[in-house]
Amino acid sequence: MFLPTVPKSKTQSLFSTLELIFHVAVRDVRMSNSNAVVGLIVNVLQSTMMIVTFYFLFTVLGMRGSAVRGDYMLYMMSGIFMYMTHVKTVRAVSKAEGPTSAMMKHAPMNTVVAIGGQALAALYQQVLACFVILFIYNTLFTRIEFEFPVAAFSMLLLAWVTGIGVGMIFKAAMPWAPDFVKVAMTVYTTANMIASGKMFLANALPTSIMFWFSWNPLFHIIDQARGFVFLNYTPHYTSVAYAGIAGIVLIFFGLMGDTFTRQHASASWSAGK
Repeated sequence: MFLPTVPKSKTQSLFSTLELIFHVAVRDVRMSNSNAVVGLIVNVLQSTMMIVTFYFLFTVLGMRGSAVRGDYMLYMMSGIFMYMTHVKTVRAVSKAEGPTSAMMKHAPMNTVVAIGGQALAALYQQVLACFVILFIYNTLFTRIEFEFPVAAFSMLLLAWVTGIGVGMIFKAAMPWAPDFVKVAMTVYTTANMIASGKMFLANALPTSIMFWFSWNPLFHIIDQARGFVFLNYTPHYTSVAYAGIAGIVLIFFGLMGDTFTRQHASASWSAGK
């Protein structure tokens, strides 16, 4: 009945943890919708509706002239895909199961695995939605071309990484002030509708207002992604290094906050809620 515990090497432990994260991600995807196809359609429709909304908004306001030379829809997609990936990851990670969750009673589970599973599930859904939308647009409307497709996709991954960092900070603060954190997360995701820079080009911004956007890693990511997507655009005021360092710092502080929260975990946190 009781089997002896076999010591594992560091490599075996790493692969065991990665396998567990994968299974948690599959569980999270299945829990998000009872039907996998319906879940994918919902994600595709969310991104499509945002693209169509901004397309008509830009057309009515006459802002199409501020876009980069090239496929205008691809210009819209390059910003919205990064934004949706970042925001969806923030929301998913912030809702990951905490130390008082029933799942944590199982020995292999821990908060890092829960966070990793939620983040991987969010990435899977968004990447699949992006490829479906691009495939439909390329098939039914016009042929699309990326100047540096691998680099452009790496910006999507960077948006995901920074989303993990921001989501972990919100998750660590959630048990202490749940109502305030929910409001702060709503403000953050709403503010990024503009602060992310998906509606305009960084090169076209006046220097006097650049500081309102340059703090935001997502602003750098979207602008750099457009530089990799379009031949006729070269970013001058944004940096991949800044976004990468910001993502690492955010994850570092998120881990610190999560560790502090776990040390003070109490089942009474959720009492009466």
